[in-house]
Amino acid sequence: GSYKRYFEPFLGGGAVFFDLQPDRAVLMDINEELINTYKVIQNNIEGLIQELKKHKERNSKEYFYEIRNWDRLPNYKERTAVERAARFIYLNRTCFNGLYRVNSKGQFNVPFGQYKNPRILDEENLRNVHLLLNNGKDILIENVDYKKVLEYAQEGDFIYFDPPYYPLEPTSFTSYTKDDFGPEEHEELAAVFKELTDRGCKVAISNSSTDKVRELYSFEGVELIPLQARRNINSDVNGRGAIEELLIINYKK
Repeated sequence: GSYKRYFEPFLGGGAVFFDLQPDRAVLMDINEELINTYKVIQNNIEGLIQELKKHKERNSKEYFYEIRNWDRLPNYKERTAVERAARFIYLNRTCFNGLYRVNSKGQFNVPFGQYKNPRILDEENLRNVHLLLNNGKDILIENVDYKKVLEYAQEGDFIYFDPPYYPLEPTSFTSYTKDDFGPEEHEELAAVFKELTDRGCKVAISNSSTDKVRELYSFEGVELIPLQARRNINSDVNGRGAIEELLIINYKK
């Protein structure tokens, strides 16, 4: 349907943004390294490609740990935006399962992935994303908490939330950033959903299909649509099957 501006406050891989390709969008994530990477793709694509070529040539297990170690050194913040973005993409393409995980100090701690021929530099894809983020469009990219959407969103805007999912069991992996997203945060998110709904925004949220999530979004005018989704990030191979998820919307499809 139609909407004025598109918001994706838990940007991550931005799958819905890339699917919709809106002219006006505000893309937000609390992960500073991720947002820096999107901004570099938007503003300095040539520098990024050159830097990734270096990583591609030098890739090895030893090299991976050398680059991973950067954020444990005191001068990390002095690295250029391009260096940090290239590191982010390089580690994502070469680490185990393409996970993004940091320890309590905010240091990237996923091990080397042992891949034979990882796609460290996908130049065509990067250039396409660069064009999409620039093409005379009004695309704002911000390193902020998702609640910031309340300061921007107006009636007629469309907001899609893809938060860390409500855990199916206590060990479920949700710490993409240093700040965990637990039951309390999910209650806050449901309150934000309600506030945006009252404001006249179209809102959609993806989440796990649990009784607690159904309860959080049980207010009037909300539709809960069950979807089958495949979850790949699971070290137990048997845990990789189809899982039911919920798409929660406040508008008529």
